[in-house]
Amino acid sequence: MSDKVVLAYSGGLDTSVAIKWLEEKYGMDVIAFTVDVGGDRDLDFTQKKAAGVGAIKAVVADAKEELVREYIFPALQAGAVYQGTYSLATALSRPLMAKLQVEVALREGAAAIAHGCTGKGNDQVRFEVAAAALAPQLKVIAPAREWGMSREETIAYAKKHEIPIPITSASPYSIDENLWGRSIECGVLEDPWVEPPDDVFQWTNSPERAPDQPGYIELGFEQGLPVSVNGEVLTGLDLVNQVNEIAGRHGVGRVDHIEDRLVGIKSREIYEAPAATVMLAAHQALEAMTLSRGQLRFKRMVADEYAGLIYDGLWFSSHRNDLAAYVKSTQEYVTGSVRLKLHKGGFQIVGRKSPYSLYRHDLATYEKGDLFDQSAAPGFIQLWGLSTKVQSRIQTRNSA
Repeated sequence: MSDKVVLAYSGGLDTSVAIKWLEEKYGMDVIAFTVDVGGDRDLDFTQKKAAGVGAIKAVVADAKEELVREYIFPALQAGAVYQGTYSLATALSRPLMAKLQVEVALREGAAAIAHGCTGKGNDQVRFEVAAAALAPQLKVIAPAREWGMSREETIAYAKKHEIPIPITSASPYSIDENLWGRSIECGVLEDPWVEPPDDVFQWTNSPERAPDQPGYIELGFEQGLPVSVNGEVLTGLDLVNQVNEIAGRHGVGRVDHIEDRLVGIKSREIYEAPAATVMLAAHQALEAMTLSRGQLRFKRMVADEYAGLIYDGLWFSSHRNDLAAYVKSTQEYVTGSVRLKLHKGGFQIVGRKSPYSLYRHDLATYEKGDLFDQSAAPGFIQLWGLSTKVQSRIQTRNSA
């Protein structure tokens, strides 16, 4: 049996410690695998760091375009937002990372894969369920779940073995980020009464520091997919980056949320998601113009279900594939433009247009040119309320 393990390596505290720990505990050669899904990490430094800590090989994969095309945009079309708040940035990157990690493990002839997730988090489920769906023969090792060290003890272990780490006891944030957003937890944030310190946020201005004058952004969509910003056609990757910059400058996209984790506990999560916040709202506004009342009602239910599957690590399930087919069908006429006004941490939809709009001025107006036949209303109301009227006459309950 191979003695190699492919570790999903972020360069952070837990995965840096895991390289040494896997050597000590299992006697395995560690291949550090890092996926570039956007963010501010120096991947050359991360790769060198992995080798310096003891990995026999450090592999980096650029998956930014794939993340946008195959994961972020399908979730955007679905309107997937967990518990009405979280735009699923981390949750969307995990199935992609797990898929690529499995591919490396199979190519390298490794017997196992490993991750740095704790037993309290959601990511352990996302990695392991994805791996089970794609390569069930691979063993999965979860060092941070096995070693039983507290965060302080993990930091001490790193210092003992001279492992460089990006955090200190005074600033013990756990941060994950990709193109679609940043997730920040731990430290003082574990007290839900404490206001997040300014140093938590990196992508968004505080409302106080945001421009005094409002900014406008126009997003263009074709079949539910974002294609342009302010009239400029861009690739998906460039589009997300540009919207992140514009919305973040105006302080849009901060989220402070008490979240229900898959493992059954509540946690306090801080998110920064400028592009996701603006683009999800714009897409929803365009759907309101181009989908029927029945489509909108049912798609809201699908969106909640879709978001739950992503959050719960079930991206590679048949259920999600089935929902994705429905979502794709709904997007055929979701084409047009949406204009938003951004100001001091907030935003408004201030305009929308579509060649497939179901909004008709000649039916909606109260001015000259109104074509709505108001004489049809009495008969409609009589038939619409008939069942209620009959039931109330026959089944009237005694007030006593």
